[in-house]
Amino acid sequence: MKPLLLTLLAATLLAGCANNTEALKQDHGYVLEWIGERPLIDNSHLTMTLGNDGRAYGNAGCNHWFASYRLEGDAISFGPVGSTRKLCAPALMEQERRFLEAVGKVQRWDMSQTAQLRLWPAQGKPLRFWLEEN
Repeated sequence: MKPLLLTLLAATLLAGCANNTEALKQDHGYVLEWIGERPLIDNSHLTMTLGNDGRAYGNAGCNHWFASYRLEGDAISFGPVGSTRKLCAPALMEQERRFLEAVGKVQRWDMSQTAQLRLWPAQGKPLRFWLEEN
């Protein structure tokens, strides 16, 4: 009986993570931790806010970025991504390029069991964010 109970509990928890639009906080900041398979460069700070008005924006590490976005259940997509044009160290600019490219490929979102927001492309590993503390 215990294995069945554990299986049902796990299935309920996992089903609750996806498709839970209440878990995705709009008009609140998220801080990026990983871009696909790579963590961020030490001391770099990349952020994202998903506005209730359909606009996403944040800091891409060197420049500010912005895009429209569309959210329907667990599907999320971003319009063309724009950014300011400051120049920073080459490694930081490369990380920023990878981030902005990845945002444009996102197709769905979910929350991990550790409450980490994951934005998934069609293929590959997700962008992983933590909710920014106020």
